[in-house]
Amino acid sequence: MWYKIDKEYIILDIKALPNSSKNIISEIIDDKLKIKIKAPAVENAANNELVKFLSKTFKVPKNDIEFIAGQTSKHKRIKLPLNDKIEEFIKSKEKE
Repeated sequence: MWYKIDKEYIILDIKALPNSSKNIISEIIDDKLKIKIKAPAVENAANNELVKFLSKTFKVPKNDIEFIAGQTSKHKRIKLPLNDKIEEFIKSKEKE
């Protein structure tokens, strides 16, 4: 499963693809949410861009987004507060 709900938080398993043409949530593959990120994987730029993108997409403050694992890897586990926007997103992805 690419996500785990833990009370008022959600943990996402993400495969980040830096150096993409735009920031976009692509697909679910191998139980990971594939996210393309414009920024290169240099000096934490891709992680910062990922946090900014998730914050904007799910209407969550950047300070509330936490890396649990994978800060130096393409495979990441990220914890963020659960809200209606995220729940709607999960429902839409489960219908695909």
